Amino acid sequence: MTTISPSDRGRTLIEALPYINRFAGQTVVIKYGGHAMKDEALKKSFALNVILLRAVGIYPVVVHGGGPQIGQLLDRLSIDCRFVDGMRVTSPEVMNVVQMVLVGQVNTGIVGLINANGGRAVGLNGHDGGLIQASRMTLQRETGHDQPPEIVDLGLVGKVDKVNPQVLHSLEHGNFIPVIAPVGVGPEGESLNINADLVASAVAAGLRASKLILLTDTPGVMDAGGKLLHELTAKEAKLLQGQGVITGGMIPKVNCCLQALERGVERAHIIDGRVANALLLEIFSDQGVGTIFSDR
Repeated sequence: MTTISPSDRGRTLIEALPYINRFAGQTVVIKYGGHAMKDEALKKSFALNVILLRAVGIYPVVVHGGGPQIGQLLDRLSIDCRFVDGMRVTSPEVMNVVQMVLVGQVNTGIVGLINANGGRAVGLNGHDGGLIQASRMTLQRETGHDQPPEIVDLGLVGKVDKVNPQVLHSLEHGNFIPVIAPVGVGPEGESLNINADLVASAVAAGLRASKLILLTDTPGVMDAGGKLLHELTAKEAKLLQGQGVITGGMIPKVNCCLQALERGVERAHIIDGRVANALLLEIFSDQGVGTIFSDR
């Protein structure tokens, strides 16, 4: 075990001080997912990080995923489910499982972990106070020249139309930490399954958050040579997408960050959730542990 000297500890605290002063009283929306939700040590580290943010006057809002857990329960129940362009086609039967896992299992577990370590968390989903108003997502596929696009039915998959921030403001100023499951409510009161990154981006925009932070299982955005890019402007990120440097599953995450910037969020981050204390390192240190996006 590495021993940190008292002087190094002091320098760490001094490095954090200007960031604590800068972000006190501001909202940070955190998308929690990936390996950080599976490893027991990282789960506790995440809970303590969120509690510390609140303790120094920052308002953290957590939006979580749960795709692997949903898949595991669907398999155990022998319920067939397919994916189209990375999106889970959600029948009413699948939606029941989605709600059972996200709201009843994952959300409750995160809230319990934060509370067990001295925080004050409250679990929410889109139905609570009309928090996430949504509509069904339609997917179009090009079929060829002079042919109309194919419309793919994704079932109860949603997109965020509006976020009602009132309930979140009430919880924040009551010293509670909101933990949101990405289940939206449709125009007929139906539950809709929404990608957690999209929910986090929309919530950050609705709250005019100073930061949107996506925890991932990668170091961040890499250049063509595999080197981490610590900072990107929106213009630079779009250029890298056009050049094919940003590819695969990183594309929708970067797009979520860029959409948040366009809607008034000051900064967006993609960070490595496999690193212990990743949130604190990203917010309170000069170097950080991922890629930060700005609209400059």
